[in-house]
Amino acid sequence: MSADPKQRRAARHAQPPARSAPQPSRKAPITVARITDAALEVVATEGYDALTMRSVAGALGTGPASLYAHVVNKADLDELLIGRLCSELVLPEPDPAAWREQIRGVCTQIRDQYLKYPGISRAALAMAPTDLEIMRVSEGMLAILLAGDVAPQAATWGIDALMLYVAAYCLETSIAHQRAARDDVAWVVDRDELLHRLTALPAASFPCTIRHATELTAGEGHDRFDFTLALMVDGLAHR
Repeated sequence: MSADPKQRRAARHAQPPARSAPQPSRKAPITVARITDAALEVVATEGYDALTMRSVAGALGTGPASLYAHVVNKADLDELLIGRLCSELVLPEPDPAAWREQIRGVCTQIRDQYLKYPGISRAALAMAPTDLEIMRVSEGMLAILLAGDVAPQAATWGIDALMLYVAAYCLETSIAHQRAARDDVAWVVDRDELLHRLTALPAASFPCTIRHATELTAGEGHDRFDFTLALMVDGLAHR
């Protein structure tokens, strides 16, 4: 090929790659889209910790060298994965009267995408993205916050904070589920068990914890996620 992998990556980010159609044969050409499909399958079935260039190559029935003709390195693959998830997000037309609900809605969509693939939100951490789908989501979130009259500096840093929280929340959730399934420690985080342990603490040393043990163990599903997200968005509104 005439261009090295970094040049091909730059060209790819200038124009989103087309999705590959399902290929019945392993002899089908290796493409960026097929590599991304295979990587997501690895994460969906084995978790993000199992994702390597070798594991993706194995899923495609080829060797790692074939992947490096299309993907620069593991960090490049990570960006492709997050870009693919971002391509599934629906961004609303910014509405000044509903910007809080809109930004929370986008964050909730990101959360749901991450949770489909155990641990994949780790790929989004410390990323300096150039993928157009990731940038599309960032642009959409910025437009929503600006429509809500959030100052530009607060809006840009606010997006960073929101994305960091969503990624961390999803990563912690994935780790908790993995530990519960692998190590049989579900009882440790059982609400009744937690409540019992907290109320059994020495009263002289932990009066506040004992008094508010019910509040400390409260919440169903994504209640805490919704609370924190609302807290962050309301904070942006007051800046």
